[in-house]
Amino acid sequence: MDLLAGLPEDVRKLALDRFRVIQPHLEQSRPLQSVARAAGIPYRTAQRWVAQYRLFGLAALARKKREDQGERRAVSTKMKEVVEGLALQKPPLPVAALYRQVVRFSKDLGEKAPSYGTVFNIVRSLGADLVTLAHEGTKAYSNTFELVHRREADRPNAIWQADHTPLDILLVRSAGEVAKPWLSVVIDDYSRAVAGYFLSFEGPSALHTSLALRQAIWRKEDSRWIVCGIPDVLYTDNGSDFTSRHLEQVGADLKIRLVFSIPGKPRGRGRIERFFSTVSEMFLCELDGYAPAGGAVRGKPTLTLADFDARFRNFLLDVYHRRECAETKIPPAERWEANGFLPRMPDSLEQLDLLLIQVAKARQVRVDGIHFQSLRYISTTLAAYVGETVTLRFDPRDMAEIRVFHEDKFLCRAVCAELAGATVPLREILRARNRRRRELRGVLRDRQTAVDTLLDLKRGEVTEKEDAPPTPADKPAARRPAPTLKRYRNE
Repeated sequence: MDLLAGLPEDVRKLALDRFRVIQPHLEQSRPLQSVARAAGIPYRTAQRWVAQYRLFGLAALARKKREDQGERRAVSTKMKEVVEGLALQKPPLPVAALYRQVVRFSKDLGEKAPSYGTVFNIVRSLGADLVTLAHEGTKAYSNTFELVHRREADRPNAIWQADHTPLDILLVRSAGEVAKPWLSVVIDDYSRAVAGYFLSFEGPSALHTSLALRQAIWRKEDSRWIVCGIPDVLYTDNGSDFTSRHLEQVGADLKIRLVFSIPGKPRGRGRIERFFSTVSEMFLCELDGYAPAGGAVRGKPTLTLADFDARFRNFLLDVYHRRECAETKIPPAERWEANGFLPRMPDSLEQLDLLLIQVAKARQVRVDGIHFQSLRYISTTLAAYVGETVTLRFDPRDMAEIRVFHEDKFLCRAVCAELAGATVPLREILRARNRRRRELRGVLRDRQTAVDTLLDLKRGEVTEKEDAPPTPADKPAARRPAPTLKRYRNE
């Protein structure tokens, strides 16, 4: 029974058809000769079928496979191995050149040379996986033939993927030159919705990853963008920005499990790679400055990074998130909010900033504020810290304000009047300055009081010593009286 179950369907059907031919003889005792004549088969064949069935059952009526099926009987096994070995050399040889070498080898081996057609058929019958491994190497073989383990998310925010890519478009920089920007993206694996992104002319870094994650996790001001929350798993490649100690600390604090793809095998992140292709095919190709690799530039680059950011966000929220996904058949935004779940959120934006925004610079507080990046930042709180060294944390996308820390403790937010569009009133500065002066004068009074108290105690000890009677030890030694009788030297 097990042998029959292991046979292909067409072979089992053949065995059943043969059984039906001899069935009248086996069950109804009809003469086998008349049964064979009625079926149109030789009598000896019918006898063999009956004998095989009685000995081994229905499986014996199946057609036996040749043991040498697939083997080349026109050439020896050794010559076949020679042909295959020549065909698998790197770089590959044309079949004509390979055949000429086979003819020479056959003479050396003392065998008859196979025909050109036989050599061609041997080469053609080689497995595609074997040929790819021999001619293109391990990486090409792995990408094409190795089994892929795809991580499947069963709900929103279960798995997020993050990656970077240079965009095929030229944008105008501040100095007038053009350059291609980098896009860092965080995408939800379940819904294919983009949770956050960051655009920059600089290459990938831990800062760009942190800024993209900050936007992805926190609630968005735009009501069209609903994706937020802390993911359970962040799936990335092995880039230095993803494997940094800083991101490891962030994951531990926010309870995010970091999972990295196998080095050199990015196939597990196909969904974020597909998003990059969608951006190129549906968005970039229609803009001035589109510059695909190896191709001409479409039009003249006119967009700045800020202009491109605004257009990209509109494409993301109005087109990509509302367009039906080819795999899930549901738009990403609808699929993310379909379950009506409550995302896990951090306690505050300040906590998230301290974790993710790691750009820290040391500066000294001057009398007119903090000077940083050729800008001046001011806050009334800084009046009490003139001359102190503080640490700055800032968002490179918004330099209007910075966060100031003193001795690892949050101090204040300082603003740049030129960028923030707001100024600190003079009366507040005067009030803070006078308050600081009063505080310092109070400290001076306290210290002077302490010094005066010590001096008073010291003066009291000296007075007591002057008024006290002298002790015997303090009395001078008694002087010997001078003699009354005059004496001469010779006496």
